[in-house]
Amino acid sequence: MDRNNGQDGCLPSSDAELDLRGVICPYNFVKTKLKLEMMQSGQVLSVLLDDGDPIRNVPRSVENEGHTVLAQERLDKVYRVLIRREGND
Repeated sequence: MDRNNGQDGCLPSSDAELDLRGVICPYNFVKTKLKLEMMQSGQVLSVLLDDGDPIRNVPRSVENEGHTVLAQERLDKVYRVLIRREGND
């Protein structure tokens, strides 16, 4: 599933990046959650994830934590997910 909230087809820019290619579940979610906790509300994290369980589980898990998945895009054999940190700083 591709999500994109940019009306002109452009993805929003990110404030931080996390490359989790090759990182297995649940460690990829744990690392994403820890990175989001270090960010301020409203900032955007770009996460690179492998196909399969990571791209199915990490976006759903961060949404369950109250954050917003802004977009997902497939880049060859990897996915880029943009997540906006929500909540109090």
